[in-house]
Amino acid sequence: MAEITERIEIYDRFFKSFGYECPLPKHLKRTVNSGFPRYNLMVDAHFMSEMCAGILVAVTDYDHFYGRLTLDLAEKGEICKGMGQRALRTKEGEIVLRDEKEIVCVLCQGADEKTRVREDTRNVLFYAYAVPGINKSYLEDGLTIAAEIMSEFGKGSIEGVEIF
Repeated sequence: MAEITERIEIYDRFFKSFGYECPLPKHLKRTVNSGFPRYNLMVDAHFMSEMCAGILVAVTDYDHFYGRLTLDLAEKGEICKGMGQRALRTKEGEIVLRDEKEIVCVLCQGADEKTRVREDTRNVLFYAYAVPGINKSYLEDGLTIAAEIMSEFGKGSIEGVEIF
């Protein structure tokens, strides 16, 4: 628990350096006080991977991406339609994930509405960001947990766990 808390604090400091609140401390507090939340298999696997590995994980509907994904640094004022139709406006140098059309996630602000998981989602992509101080082995651990949960309880298959 101490190691997981330490990693979550690393993410928290990173988010604060950009002026944002990291969701992981609240996720940890809720999990410790109430257990793992239950939404649906995809979101539950996401929370399990975050809390068991102490890393930030996103779960998305892979079929809603357009082309290849690229990790990039944003220019000031780029717009992404976030979950719940919130307008996410980037700061200079924020870390973003793009498909070939648009930003699909602003690391410190959240994922987009377009790729959120839905009840009819069939192809799930979990991804995680390492921030300075987070070893890639924790990313592999967390993403493997998510993949194994989805495979076992969702009766699907794992196409791979890759760390770049």
